[in-house]
Amino acid sequence: MEAFKACWTVVGTLKVPVLNLEVNEVKDIVWEKLQEPKSQRKLILVIVSTALLLDNMLYMVIVPIIPDYLRFIGAWGEEDQLQALNESRYHTKPHHREHAEGEDSATGVLFASKAIVQLMVNPFSGALIDRIGYDLPMMIGLCIMFLSTALFACGRSYGVLFFARSLQGVGSAFADTSGLAMIADRFTEENERSQALGIALAFISFGCLVAPPFGGALYQFAGKEIPFLILAFVSLLDGFMLLLVMKPVKEQLNQKKPESHSTVPIWKLFMDPYIAVCSGALLMANVALAFLEPTISLWIEDNLTTDNWKIGMIWLPAFFPHVFGVVITVKLAKLYPTYQWLMVAVGLVLEGLCCFIIPFSTSYQMLMLPICGICFGMALVDTALLPTLGYLVDVRYVSVYGSIYAIADISYSLAYAIGPIVAGGIVDAIGFTALNFLIAFMNILYAPVLIYLKNIYDFKPFENEANILMADPPKKEYQTYTMQDRQPVANDYKNHLEYSMQETSIDENKQPAANVGTNGVSNPFKASAPSTGPPESNPFRSGFK
Repeated sequence: MEAFKACWTVVGTLKVPVLNLEVNEVKDIVWEKLQEPKSQRKLILVIVSTALLLDNMLYMVIVPIIPDYLRFIGAWGEEDQLQALNESRYHTKPHHREHAEGEDSATGVLFASKAIVQLMVNPFSGALIDRIGYDLPMMIGLCIMFLSTALFACGRSYGVLFFARSLQGVGSAFADTSGLAMIADRFTEENERSQALGIALAFISFGCLVAPPFGGALYQFAGKEIPFLILAFVSLLDGFMLLLVMKPVKEQLNQKKPESHSTVPIWKLFMDPYIAVCSGALLMANVALAFLEPTISLWIEDNLTTDNWKIGMIWLPAFFPHVFGVVITVKLAKLYPTYQWLMVAVGLVLEGLCCFIIPFSTSYQMLMLPICGICFGMALVDTALLPTLGYLVDVRYVSVYGSIYAIADISYSLAYAIGPIVAGGIVDAIGFTALNFLIAFMNILYAPVLIYLKNIYDFKPFENEANILMADPPKKEYQTYTMQDRQPVANDYKNHLEYSMQETSIDENKQPAANVGTNGVSNPFKASAPSTGPPESNPFRSGFK
């Protein structure tokens, strides 16, 4: 430790070229800049977007690597283990072998294990995030994802790779949920929140679509370890960036009584009909991708092309319509904030129509069009619904976002947990065309349900009446109305807040005039003899403009 301090002292006095400042001075300037809320929000957006990019790249990068690698090491008994170890790891030719019995099922379970574990961990991670904040769970998630990626690089058996994939699900449950919740917490204005979540979704799309060609190329020319080591380094770098905005642990521990937020149980949020409709739409939007990813490759190989690089590249062009959909949705949400439910419905219908077209594609280029349409529809749905979930929590519950974005993550995970396991069986039973028709009908039939969200923007942010001091006069936005015609009464009339401050112990033997206020109006909260003033019932009703 002393040697490290001495080394840092020497480094701190060095001059930085161009800036002509010492390292310590640059560090102080950067640290001071990071304390500004605006700079922190930007850095948080970068950190969360990088974490989502990493998670989705790790999710998809194994698609062109793991099936071939498991056959290469003899996981299915196709070749002797000694022969596999003697072969070069840097092979450049794909191994075309007959599929062993149970190979597809075992590979599907390996792919789905991440989503299954994430599905189980999400309720607990959401509740934990609501209780202890977003920073620490985010760091936990990044550390677990780093370990998972390192295991993928080192793993040489099905069991180790299965454990690494499952461990990634635990890390994703913490990193994804806390990341989305952190964005919603730091970007409180609706338009800013929509834009920030849209940027995060663009990184999710980029990770999903770029990972297969990235992994396939590096696996073929550099070996299995290289793509995972690169992703592990990105995870480590993202963790260091998080430390810059993370509250020091000592400061949190030294707080005698940390501010406790009243949280809402995740089951209660699940029971909310508006949130249930949103989570169902997120599930439906991701069903298309989750069911097509494990099945469309074989269909392309049987009907369009056998070139492996073309099969891997089929999803890459869809990145551009996805980003375009994110941008369009953010701009439309800013212009028409009460019509986001309609954007979601259009996205689902578009996905359904594109699924109808896929089985009838007769060329590789034609197939790209419906796939691009599916990703464009997904962008409409996700970009409109994620801010809507944050808004629903703001106006109906408490502005704590861990559980609500855990529900969003559960919707994603449910689709990707079912897809790799069920889709293959459906194709074997009723065919690839019938699978697409089934997905299309589910998406189109769910679209009318979104009309239920039409009136959610009539809700106003909840204000606890306990926060209104009874001794305070009404604020400017607080107006008194008569019950008869809802018209404002004269300013010298008292409202119910002022009546509550009057004495309640009045001698019954006093004259009835004692019950009349200073302005000649009878107190509606006390019994009195008939008078010539307003009626005995309370003539006043207060409400916010």
